[in-house]
Amino acid sequence: GVVFGYGAQWIVLQGAPPRRIVVAFTEPGSPAATAGIERGDEVLEIDGADAIYGNTQAIVDTLNEGLAPSDQQPHTFRLLKRSGTELTVTMTPEEIETTPVQNVSVLDPNTDPVGYIVFNDHIATSESQLVDAIETLRDANINDLILDLRYNGGGYLDIAAQLAYMIAGPARTTGQVFERIVFNDKHPTTNPITGRPLVPTPFHTTTLGFSELPPNQSLPTLGLDRVYVITSGSTCSASEAIINGLRGVDIDVYQIGTRTCGKPYGFYPQDNCGTTYFTIQFQGKNAQEFGDYSDGFAPNDDPSPVDPNARIPGCLVGDDFSRQLGDPTEARLAAALGFRASGNLQCPAASSTAPGARLKTGESGAPIDGTMIRSPFRENRILRDSR
Repeated sequence: GVVFGYGAQWIVLQGAPPRRIVVAFTEPGSPAATAGIERGDEVLEIDGADAIYGNTQAIVDTLNEGLAPSDQQPHTFRLLKRSGTELTVTMTPEEIETTPVQNVSVLDPNTDPVGYIVFNDHIATSESQLVDAIETLRDANINDLILDLRYNGGGYLDIAAQLAYMIAGPARTTGQVFERIVFNDKHPTTNPITGRPLVPTPFHTTTLGFSELPPNQSLPTLGLDRVYVITSGSTCSASEAIINGLRGVDIDVYQIGTRTCGKPYGFYPQDNCGTTYFTIQFQGKNAQEFGDYSDGFAPNDDPSPVDPNARIPGCLVGDDFSRQLGDPTEARLAAALGFRASGNLQCPAASSTAPGARLKTGESGAPIDGTMIRSPFRENRILRDSR
């Protein structure tokens, strides 16, 4: 759970001039958060280089080094805040301990409690944080869950299987397959990496020793028969496996946002002479043998071409950088709440908000997710070799 940087997750909404580079979120206690940088802040300059219109190779190199630093040299950022004021800060990159589970809250707790979780990364430390989040929501007796995976590129498949179990509970998952991995036709029954018989990944009911929690501890459950999932083009791999795995045991999944990235494939990381290789080795399929979502999962009103079985009831809504994650008026969260209130029948009227949000009829373009600046390692489905 350690990354090198400032603790700000940058998103490039437009890579060519006029560029749009915004902050998606910050890590608690990080240099970025301490400096007052917030979601929705837009980068104007880095070390004096024009981040919007600068177009020489020297400027591009300066921007790239500032956004993804290679050493601990300080960099100065000039940003436009959502309020319209400017902020100039100098930050020195460092190793940041990430918090993969954030913004755990209960909306409308007294009348119709709905749980909300931002889950950003299937890394080892997320195990204990997810357990804490589910226990909080269970104790609040929530009626529904909105799981925000818009920035989650994947990670350990076992953690996806744990979270899916905690959402659905034992009634739907006992004895069921979360995901079955399929290699090529040369390996129909044996895992060529481990040499063992192919055994499906179950809905894990206990801790697995990823975090400080002892292994084999029973996981808390919500026992829900439906879940609302917020997605984007940065929702990949193990995150998509949560969607697919739950649908495989007939949990109703509703999708709010944009089409996911489409990675039903995965691998075992292989080290060789100091280099780690990540080659596609298998496909994941759910309990109903579905795994053909290489074009992603998409809400019903998204015109993107996807497999018919990868089209999910829900609403096409762009990202809303004008509000904090967890704010009930943030476009995607508001759409999830509105869709739920309509009996899962009606999407809210389109409206323009901050960069990338859903557009009104007649406006050009479509919802833009942009490109997250992060390691490719964080956009994968990873299996553990338990030999």
